[in-house]
Amino acid sequence: MYWLKLKAGALQLTLFISIVIALLLTAFILLVQTHKRFNVKKDFIIETVQNTNKGILYTLSNIIRLNDTTSIDLKDEDYKNLKVHREFWGVFEKVISISKIKNNTIKKVALIGGVQSKKDRLALYLQDNNKPLVLVKDTKINGLAYLPKQGVKPGTISGEFYYGSKLIYGESRISQNLPQFFSESNKQFKDIEHIISNAKEDQFLEIKDSETYKNSFFESTKFIFSSGEIYLGNLSLIGNIIVQSKTKIIVDPLCVLKDVILIAPEIEIQNNVKGNFQAIASKNIVLGEHVELNYPSALLVNKEQSLQTNEVDVFNERSGIIVNNNSTIKGMIVYLSSSEKNNYNAQIELKEKATLIGEVYCNQNLELKGTVHGSVFTNNFIAKQSGSIYQNHIYNGSIIASELPQEYVGVLFESSKKGVAKWLY
Repeated sequence: MYWLKLKAGALQLTLFISIVIALLLTAFILLVQTHKRFNVKKDFIIETVQNTNKGILYTLSNIIRLNDTTSIDLKDEDYKNLKVHREFWGVFEKVISISKIKNNTIKKVALIGGVQSKKDRLALYLQDNNKPLVLVKDTKINGLAYLPKQGVKPGTISGEFYYGSKLIYGESRISQNLPQFFSESNKQFKDIEHIISNAKEDQFLEIKDSETYKNSFFESTKFIFSSGEIYLGNLSLIGNIIVQSKTKIIVDPLCVLKDVILIAPEIEIQNNVKGNFQAIASKNIVLGEHVELNYPSALLVNKEQSLQTNEVDVFNERSGIIVNNNSTIKGMIVYLSSSEKNNYNAQIELKEKATLIGEVYCNQNLELKGTVHGSVFTNNFIAKQSGSIYQNHIYNGSIIASELPQEYVGVLFESSKKGVAKWLY
């Protein structure tokens, strides 16, 4: 019998190779396990994001209690949950959706408004007050129009005739009363001045020039308040911030405003201001020239609120909302008031070369000399020319529904479907 003698070094080499193979197998097993865990975690994160979107979509088609947090049944494992909180942010609804799966939590917040049917998106809804609509000069109405039973006709003012080849460039239907705002929106308009009464001391900001103030919509609202006039000069306000004055707010062109709300009896937006915000007043809002307000901005005068606070309700030349020449607003302009007798002034006035991309809602008198790319809802038109006042006349104004982007989300009526106007932060 022969014996094969191996050197000790060969045994060490074999042992070393065995250890390397064992380490490689262990590393491979760990890699596979890590990859599996990563895929599970990735799937959980994707599902958490999807559930957050489900929360937003759920509020668009279901009744959710206002100013309350509601749990949505996912019909799934107990470690998965979804909650939504619904409240108002100015004229829009604000919905926060919070989805959680184990240690993964995703939050989303959205501004919600009303969506018009793409098929029946209208250009004009003029309430039936037993008077025809009269068109003069280069006036143009392009799109679906709801008109009084008396219809529409061409007219003459100071020797100027109607120049169009058609009266309405689109379908016409018979109107009745103006569509009504969503009931909770109406209540919000009435109560908005009192939001600050529930604020805590640490929610108030002291502002300084040249400073930037930001606040996420996932945090508590911050307030800037004064019983006197507030002048917003060289500073930036971004996010979940409300500025409120008991008298007047003035916005300087050096001021940067993004997604904030301004509340005061009177609001003055000076020439060349650029931004994206909501202005809510009980008396009047005046925009200077070359102002650019990006979507989704909103101007609202709620005269009914001034009546409740015992302010003298006198319609004057500056009552309501005035948009001066060469200014552009992307969003909505709203004027609300109780019915007034002998009212011959314009409560909303879009001057020459002023442009609105969105919607106008006025339950009193609208003077349209500019252009609306979107929809107009009004009780009555008024035109002041050559020292005279013409009721239910449009002089050189345009309403073109087709120029409004299909993605636009705006005024929330009682019968409106809801949509996301903007994702917040």
